[in-house]
Amino acid sequence: MMHLTLFADYHQIHVLDEASEEDLGEAWTEEAWVDGIAVAGDALAIGTEENLDVCVDVEILGAEPTDDGLAFDHVVEASLSVPSGCVVVMGCTDYFPDAARFEVPAGAVRVRASRSYLDAPDCTDGADATELVRLQVWPGPLAGLRVVKRRATPQL
Repeated sequence: MMHLTLFADYHQIHVLDEASEEDLGEAWTEEAWVDGIAVAGDALAIGTEENLDVCVDVEILGAEPTDDGLAFDHVVEASLSVPSGCVVVMGCTDYFPDAARFEVPAGAVRVRASRSYLDAPDCTDGADATELVRLQVWPGPLAGLRVVKRRATPQL
């Protein structure tokens, strides 16, 4: 697992194929804000409560993980096309060349974003963040967006 602290500018972090040229702006529909995820082919954005630093834990897995959604406030998953075999995880306005990169099998992957809104998340790099986002990525066929667990009171 890799621990990152990312600036969630515009209340979002991005997960995308290294060669992606997608514009996620139009993917942010009202439904996407409620679901906490915007999807556009080889790029997706995870909505955050904070417009500040958030702790992001990234796990690259070989298969679908077990459902531990009870430990989180909001859990969504979606497919991502990764023809390059490299997933980039970054804040919305981060400098792309400096963003964290993770090797995955080229093709389709699933991304599960599990979010907690805690006063002091378990972020091992000592960051002063107020939200924890765990990203789990594994090979899987392209499939639609799925809300695994919906936050009790979604924010618009």
